[in-house]
Amino acid sequence: MNERYFVLVAAVVLVVAVAGGIVAASDDGADDETVDDWRPDVPDVRDVEEPAGDGVATVDGQEFDSAQAAVDAAEAGDTVVLEGQFEERVTVDTPGVTLEAAERDGAVIDGGEEGTVVEIRADDVTLENVWIRNSGYDKNVDDSGVLVNGSDATLSALRVTDVAFGVWIGDVDGATVEDTLIAGREDVETSQRGNGIHLWETTDAELRNNAITTVRDGIYYQWAEGVHAEGNAMWDMRYGVHYMYSNDNVLEDNVAFDNDVGYALMVSYELTMRDNVAANNDGTSGHGILLKDVEDSTVVGNELVGNGNGLYVYNAQDNRLADNLLLENDVGVHITAGSSGEVVTGNSFIANDEAAFAETNSQTSWNDTDRGNYWADARPVDVDGDGIGDTRYRPAGTVERLVHERPQAAAFAESPAFDAVRMAESSFPVLESPGIVDQRPLAEPAHDNWRDYYEDHDH
Repeated sequence: MNERYFVLVAAVVLVVAVAGGIVAASDDGADDETVDDWRPDVPDVRDVEEPAGDGVATVDGQEFDSAQAAVDAAEAGDTVVLEGQFEERVTVDTPGVTLEAAERDGAVIDGGEEGTVVEIRADDVTLENVWIRNSGYDKNVDDSGVLVNGSDATLSALRVTDVAFGVWIGDVDGATVEDTLIAGREDVETSQRGNGIHLWETTDAELRNNAITTVRDGIYYQWAEGVHAEGNAMWDMRYGVHYMYSNDNVLEDNVAFDNDVGYALMVSYELTMRDNVAANNDGTSGHGILLKDVEDSTVVGNELVGNGNGLYVYNAQDNRLADNLLLENDVGVHITAGSSGEVVTGNSFIANDEAAFAETNSQTSWNDTDRGNYWADARPVDVDGDGIGDTRYRPAGTVERLVHERPQAAAFAESPAFDAVRMAESSFPVLESPGIVDQRPLAEPAHDNWRDYYEDHDH
């Protein structure tokens, strides 16, 4: 009999006599309610009336029936105003040009399912209020709605539909994409689609208040640094956000829902991720936030709701995981592959099927001196009223590991005997077994808004 199961048997013998009357308290959760139907208020990216009439492009008082002809006639600082429908592809080579419709969706540029619809090659170009659609299908040559190869470009209030890549931003600085709607092709398999916004060796980009759906990954970072993404919504795709080799970036106040994974952050360091929502991301991988080979980063104030794993931490080192809400996930936090050095504090674990699981042969101790986390199953005793439980808590100990490895044992997970084991592991340090220990569990939830996910389904 190995050490883990010896601890299990010994703990039952020690405590079952005094704990026989204990029954598992229900999570401080929502009983029979569920967050499955929660959905934020997002726009219908395809609900739009087409502009009427053939296209007319005006620059400096002169009218053209081709957007490209008007752009070619424009000088630095000129504004080309579009209205109606254009069936062509456009390249902007002149710096400082603005290409816009007078009102949102007031003009459409249709690429005829060939190549890239609008390519920006010059610096300081602005593209605004235009509906861009029907790029080519070839991802190998980056067929896109908009391809940006000029620095300090501004893309504002666009609608980009039926494209391979939505917006591709190359090795440039200072691009801005804001208030833009992006939707790929519904009749193309997810794995064969391009990304909504693709950042390739991009620096200091600003991505604000965009809505992205029906693509492969919503925002894809590849060797991109100094990017601030705020207020974006991503749904019905593989990964809402996907980082690869991209350091010193900020994700703030975004929402990713109904995807395979909400936020997949990989092989990057010095990231800041705060006040984001990951909800009902429960596909094959099923993570709210994935941290894989991520170092020296901050994940704080996020709400991880109804995912497979709220937070999946894989070979991640020296990160701060603080003040996050983990609500009704299959597993609140799953730590594996030698992850270490994490500071885990101020998080609220409520109504998760399994609050935490650690694949480790050693004991991981959280919060020796800092405040701990709230665990709905902990039933902490706080005699001195300082908000901190008087005994440590084992959210991932012998019972959780046994159930994880032998799912048939789940039928007994809330039995008085198993509850006694948990009590023993929390109360008697001599019973040390692999798993997670929270030294200073909180007596009350650190979040008072978790019931909002049940009161209505409009966040």
